Amino acid sequence: MIVCLCNRVSDRDIQRAVASGVRCFEVLQDETRVASSCGCCHDCAREVFDAAVSEPTACGCAIAATAVLTAE
Repeated sequence: MIVCLCNRVSDRDIQRAVASGVRCFEVLQDETRVASSCGCCHDCAREVFDAAVSEPTACGCAIAATAVLTAE
């Protein structure tokens, strides 16, 4: 399914990016341009990204989303 009409990014494109190691939504945006034009697809793109990141890998392990740590 096409997630981002402006840049023609599909759910499979997002899943491929995650499979290749992308773990940060902002990096996904830089690499695919998803949700970087009009922004209407941001929520859907984020949902697809989060689901892809949380899917178990071939070894059965879940891939944890990258946490952003802030210094106190």
